Amino acid sequence: MPSLKFKKKKENFVCENCSEKVSGDGYTNHCPHCLWSKHVDIFPGDRAENCDGLMEPIDKEKGRGKWSIIYQCLGCGVKRKNKIAKEDNFDRLIKIKENN
Repeated sequence: MPSLKFKKKKENFVCENCSEKVSGDGYTNHCPHCLWSKHVDIFPGDRAENCDGLMEPIDKEKGRGKWSIIYQCLGCGVKRKNKIAKEDNFDRLIKIKENN
């Protein structure tokens, strides 16, 4: 069952890390090309966070057969986790920890 705090928000955006144009599907929370995100939500889709810092993909984990990206905000330092999407650059995901 989906979280009651989740708000589906379909938005297109230009990635502030790599400048790629991204078509959002309502669940998109990061750039599928470079995997970076932006700290804009307190709860997914609410756009209530005032930080607006870039979220660097610093690690990855696999649980129950599904991959997640671990992010750290360059603005405030908070860490968050998000599931990967089918259109994400899997080669870049695998290299995340290797680059840190």
